[in-house]
Formats: sequence, structure tokens, C-alpha cells
Amino acid sequence: MTWRDRLRFQVARRLGALPPSWQLRLARGGAVTRDGLTLDPGLQLLLALRRHRLVGLETLTPAAARRLICQEAAAATGRPLPVRSVADLTVDGAAGPMPARHYTPDGGGPHPLLLYLHGGGFVVCDLDTHDQACRLLCRQAGVQVLSVAYRLAPEHPFPAAVADAWAALCWAAGNAARLGADPARLAVGGDSAGGNLAAGAAQRAAREGGPALALQLLLYPAVDRTTPYRSLELFADGFFLTRAEIDWFNRNYSSPDDRGDPRLSPIRGADVPGLAPALVVTAGFDPLRDEGEAYAAAMAAAGTEVRLRRHPGMLHGFVNMIDLSRSARAALVEVADEVGSLLAATRPVPPPAP
Repeated sequence: MTWRDRLRFQVARRLGALPPSWQLRLARGGAVTRDGLTLDPGLQLLLALRRHRLVGLETLTPAAARRLICQEAAAATGRPLPVRSVADLTVDGAAGPMPARHYTPDGGGPHPLLLYLHGGGFVVCDLDTHDQACRLLCRQAGVQVLSVAYRLAPEHPFPAAVADAWAALCWAAGNAARLGADPARLAVGGDSAGGNLAAGAAQRAAREGGPALALQLLLYPAVDRTTPYRSLELFADGFFLTRAEIDWFNRNYSSPDDRGDPRLSPIRGADVPGLAPALVVTAGFDPLRDEGEAYAAAMAAAGTEVRLRRHPGMLHGFVNMIDLSRSARAALVEVADEVGSLLAATRPVPPPAP
């Protein structure tokens, strides 16, 4: 990333504080409306500033894509949000130790523990790209957050990440008390690809009789690789995550024969009894919007307690934009507040015995 790129992100942070009418003028266009929704003006301006990067991830090697995403994340992130403590550690993965990061909030404990699985199409992103989002969740929700760096594709294709997510959940359940967390209030969550892994881990916990979960937090999750949803066409290009990038992620992570596997398309396993309560969050201008909402409906139809929250003006990836967009930050604060209230009021429902 060049100094010009870093300067653009610094400018974007400052422009995010302008009135919406000014943001629209600077974006050189009227309000963007689609499917009855209006894109947040600040995010519209951010997209306009970002269009200088003409290279799509699908044109890069996975290694080059990772470098680019990490550079963009570093440039777009402001001063780290303060929490009581942050510690790097390792947890048990399916094939050996995995890097992890543990966040502790202020206030008396023990706090609930949220195992967080980052997004990135199973190919890109790491602990650092999602550090600020984890800090906000920890601070605002009053929960401990354990973020893990599962193995990435194509070096480790499906189902390696699925196996790592399950191993991390079992480790979190077995070590919650040692971390100073409340073992009776364990949650699993993630965004995008991480939402896929969180959903799959929650399903396996229900099928196998544990670990008992108080909540699954699914942020714009990728949960169905078999159905051409309308949002995939509506927002195929120009709204941060593109259809071409989705196809590239799919090719790097899995084969076409895997697409119907419930571990890859959790919507195929939404009817498992004893599934943990779910908070499903979608973004209005996201190609993955409709599949996330379809998954929420499928879980609810099967008897799972589900809360669905659509943020109509948001884009896919808004949890990584909280230092560039006041609206994105407000949306994640709203999510964190609901997570905190749900975990404060609930206890895990032990799934049925296998």
C-alpha cells in the first residue's frame, strides 16, 4: 500500500464526520437506492474513495490478497479501543496449536466468553484485521472475546477451518474458567466466513450433546453455497464484496461437490434440535444478505430462538469499517449491546444427548 492509499484512508476518517449531504456531494452522485433501501452516505463516499483500487482480489494470488487486505485493514484502523487486557496465546486446533487473542472487559466478572471466528472468505484476514471489532464487542457487550486464527485455504481447504473452529470451541469450553470467564455463558460468533464456521460449530454442539452454548452471533454469515439468492445479483458489483470475489473464495476453499455439505452450507442443517439461540445480523447492501435471512427463517421454523437484525444502509464487512464510518460503528455498538443483554439474561440450553 502506497502513501497515497494511507492518505486516502486518513482523509476518509475525517470525511466520515461530515453531514450526509456533504458526503453525497463528495461522492459525486445522488443517494444510492436499491431494493427499496438507501445506502448510508458515509459508506457511499467510502466506496467512491476506494474505487482507485482497481485490482480485484480474484486477480491476485492468495498470498498477495492477504497482504493487500492486511495493509488496507492497518491503514483503515485508528487507535486501538481500550479494554482491560489483551493477551496473545495459543489454543488447540484440529492439527496443532492455533494463534489466538484473548480480550477482557472492565468490570467485575466472571464475564461471558465469546469465541470469535473472523471473516475473509476462508482465504484472507487474521487476528489483526479483526482486532478493533473484537475490542468493541468486548468493551461494549461486557464479554470476554477469544479470537482464533484458524487455518486458511487454499493451503488448508475445506473442511480444515471447520475442524479448527470445532477444536477452538471445545478448548474454550474446557478453559473458560481458567480464563476467568463464566463457563455457563459460552457463545460462538463470527462474521461472513466466520459466521459460517460459528453456525457449523453450533450445529455440531447441538448434535453431539455439547458444549452447551448460550448464543450464536452470526454477522452477515455465508451459510448457503447452493442457492442463487436475489441479493447475490442485486449487489454483485460495486458494494465492497463482489460476486467475482465470492466465486474466487469458493474456488480456493472448496470443490463444487462440497457445496451441499451442511458443514459448508449450514442452512442444510438448520433443523437440528437443541440449537443455541441465535442473533443473526445482515446488511442491506450485501450480496450475502438473503442467505443470512433465509438461515434465520429456517432456524426459527425448526424451533430455534432467533433474532434477526437487518442494518438497511450497511455493506458487507461493516464491522471492519468502524473507524471510517460513524454509522458502521453505531451498527456494531447496537449489535454489541444486544449481545450483552442476551448473555446477561440467558444461560446455555444443554442440547439433547447424542
